[in-house]
Amino acid sequence: MEEFNHQKNVFGEPIGTCSDSPTTGFYRTGCCHTGPDDFGIHTVCVEVTAEFLEFSKLRGNDLSTPQPDFGFPGLHPGDRWCLCAERWKEALDAGKAPRVVLNSTHEATLEVVDLEELKKYALDLS
Repeated sequence: MEEFNHQKNVFGEPIGTCSDSPTTGFYRTGCCHTGPDDFGIHTVCVEVTAEFLEFSKLRGNDLSTPQPDFGFPGLHPGDRWCLCAERWKEALDAGKAPRVVLNSTHEATLEVVDLEELKKYALDLS
């Protein structure tokens, strides 16, 4: 989609794909694109863990149960997903934050979490 072509990651570079299986993103582009309809700011590309999935479920956002009516297969540990920036921050504060793919995390995330904090959880930094 044209409106997503110029969106950037936290490094100011073109945003990378987070996951095509399952297809993620608020707009289901596979990337953590955001726009005016995305009130939750689904911009953090994470690799979910069992611990995080349980944490999220306890907070009222069950990401592990399939919802076929919405084409949602349910997430399993190791899946990548575009997570709401505020949810990631909440998980961070609770000591349950999943790892992050910075190349695929939208720059809008930096309005909620600073880059240095994200880097501590980065999967794609050596």
